[in-house]
Amino acid sequence: MTGIDDLIARQQAISAERAREQATEAMIACDRLVRIYSVAGVETQALQGLDLLVQPGELTALVGASGSGKSTLLNILAGLDLPTGGKAIVAGHDLLTMKGKERLSYRRSTVGFLWQQTGRNLLGQLTAAENVMLPMELARLGRGQRAARARSLLRLLGLEQPADRLVSALSGGQQQRVAIGVALANSPSVVLADEPTGELDTQSADEVFAALRLANAETGVTMLVVTHDASVSEQVNRTIAIRDGRISTEVLRTTATNADGEAERQSQEYSVLDRAGRLQLPVDFIAALDLKSRVRLALEPDHVGVWPDRQAASTREAR
Repeated sequence: MTGIDDLIARQQAISAERAREQATEAMIACDRLVRIYSVAGVETQALQGLDLLVQPGELTALVGASGSGKSTLLNILAGLDLPTGGKAIVAGHDLLTMKGKERLSYRRSTVGFLWQQTGRNLLGQLTAAENVMLPMELARLGRGQRAARARSLLRLLGLEQPADRLVSALSGGQQQRVAIGVALANSPSVVLADEPTGELDTQSADEVFAALRLANAETGVTMLVVTHDASVSEQVNRTIAIRDGRISTEVLRTTATNADGEAERQSQEYSVLDRAGRLQLPVDFIAALDLKSRVRLALEPDHVGVWPDRQAASTREAR
């Protein structure tokens, strides 16, 4: 092995070790996750080597176009679907190796799930408190514990008054807040929410997301929220965009003091470089420079330059 080969090998080993350390610290860790569906003999690769780390206590938004893979990812993390390859570990549970009983226990106690449709979250013939107590009953908690925790959660979510009303008599926004209580009932490590404000008006959506943020702050539960709503994604410190089955960009938001001494919300968008060195350029960048099948790269002292392949473009025009 040459000196350069040895250096590359050592750098790769250090990178792999650091990746393992980060995965160990993370609440959600996906490593080169793959999900392939086969319908009528035609294979569709919904996830294409996706890498993702979500730290304990984070409230993170996941955005992407229809068919980008975000629902597939959420179903895998919820234990509702199995990946084809790679790794997915949530709160120490390896989702690829879990057996039937462990998977059932995982869905009951490790993750809480919030669907877009309230009918999938709640039983209309039960009261708000009874709905929140139901997961605890399945987990065999005592009646007194169930009642006390249900009241505590509904109080946190601003639903103390309608706790004894049938959920079918509540507004859509109130129903989704009850559904948050159901998701939190068994003190999960992670709450996954699939478009939780998608069927609500603006005011109700704001109330539901405010309840999610409050629950995250008060309980410390890790939350991953799929949303198409830009106003929702802008309220979190981290927004992850998924495209073609891989994480493409992240927006990180911080609060800083401006020149006038006032607190100001700042955001920065990053493209995500995966462990194989792949990078998805933003679509508007590609369109602006008319980038096609290949590009030219140049390593500069502090950045990498990317240029369209003008020679290839000239060849296409000549044809």
